[in-house]
Amino acid sequence: MLDRTYTADAEPGDHATVAGWVHEIRDLGGIAFLILRDKTGQIQVKFEKDEMDEELVETGLGVHRESVVAVTGEVEEEPRAPTGVEITPESVDVLAEADPELPLDPSGKVDAELPTRLNNRTLDLRKPEVKAVFEIRAEILRSAREAFRELGCTEINTPKIVATGTEGGTELFPITYFGKEAFMNQSPQLFKQLMVGSGLERVFEIGPIFRAEEHNTPRHLNEATSIDFESAFFDHRDAMDACEHVVKAAYEGVAENCEAQLETLDLDDEFETPDGEFPRLSYEEAIERINATGELDTQLVWGDDLPTEGEKALGDDVGGHYFVTDWPSEIKPFYIKDHDDDEELSTGFDLMHPRMELVSGGQREHRYDRLVEGFEQQGLDPDSFDYYTKMFRYGMPPHAGWGLGGERLVMTMLDLSNIREAVLFPRDRQRLSP
Repeated sequence: MLDRTYTADAEPGDHATVAGWVHEIRDLGGIAFLILRDKTGQIQVKFEKDEMDEELVETGLGVHRESVVAVTGEVEEEPRAPTGVEITPESVDVLAEADPELPLDPSGKVDAELPTRLNNRTLDLRKPEVKAVFEIRAEILRSAREAFRELGCTEINTPKIVATGTEGGTELFPITYFGKEAFMNQSPQLFKQLMVGSGLERVFEIGPIFRAEEHNTPRHLNEATSIDFESAFFDHRDAMDACEHVVKAAYEGVAENCEAQLETLDLDDEFETPDGEFPRLSYEEAIERINATGELDTQLVWGDDLPTEGEKALGDDVGGHYFVTDWPSEIKPFYIKDHDDDEELSTGFDLMHPRMELVSGGQREHRYDRLVEGFEQQGLDPDSFDYYTKMFRYGMPPHAGWGLGGERLVMTMLDLSNIREAVLFPRDRQRLSP
């Protein structure tokens, strides 16, 4: 392994080897500078042409931008340098030469369209503002895991190749599995419910989900990251409390640990962690408030789903995160439990950001007979889900949970214009490579 010093750690008086990418070369005649970039920042390498070995100067100044080099020399204080220090090189080793023509400019001086960026993601992430998005994403997931553990959860991993879809329907990617038809899983929903009936009781999972939706919008993906929670002996209100805890923890983790990244994205002055409890609006109240805004051409009625423009109008009205609760039973999945005193009303809920839906959840139907009825009411064959339903005959506790879209959380938190900016290698209707 190369014995190297990160550029941010290089101090005057050090004899150091730094390694990274050639960000820029500035040739001023008798003196020239190579700007070297690594994950921690940049450092200036000074070449005094008349006083240095000719071959060393040719190597350092003849290398193409974005080539990978290692530079060894004395670190000296230089107030005029971008970081206040510079290196006078004793050696320059070219570890990997870059082509002179690059498909995009990592310095950001020349803009590139999103498709070009996604086609060249390795180069794209060399830009500080793009790298910052994924460093923040990593912190969001770390903070979420920590918040789940504070709630007493065990992390699980469930199958992504399944014999039946979670919710039936056509939004499934079929695959051939040793001569049999199988599918990429839409959700860990059924498996995490099985785990709350085990000795684990309270679980979470962060993993991929796959949906063969034909949406082609800035907020839809066909492969996404789902942040899932499920707990025995929770009702829908408890589940909303847990959801609020995890989302707030993600914001707090970013605020505490990603100051530099937020500054890179020009969000340091405007980034705010959610304050106070998230409002909980009933579905009925939500459609009434949407209709009152006058933003829709047609008034919503009971049983309508909330359209995108309706979500936006309500989000502008509320001004922050909020829950929509007590949805009509007919538009929620079979596994969502209805209210005991009103079977037309489900315990389902959604957590909304003013821009879009983030979370769908609710209390689950834990009674075997009622669960089977729910399958039949939605036109699904219970026998196809026997691995799931039979466990409800062996003592399944009341339970509740939810699923949170990881990319949507990143997108809304950082005010990104396209969800693909929150994914390293997005999968949508047009994109299968890289």
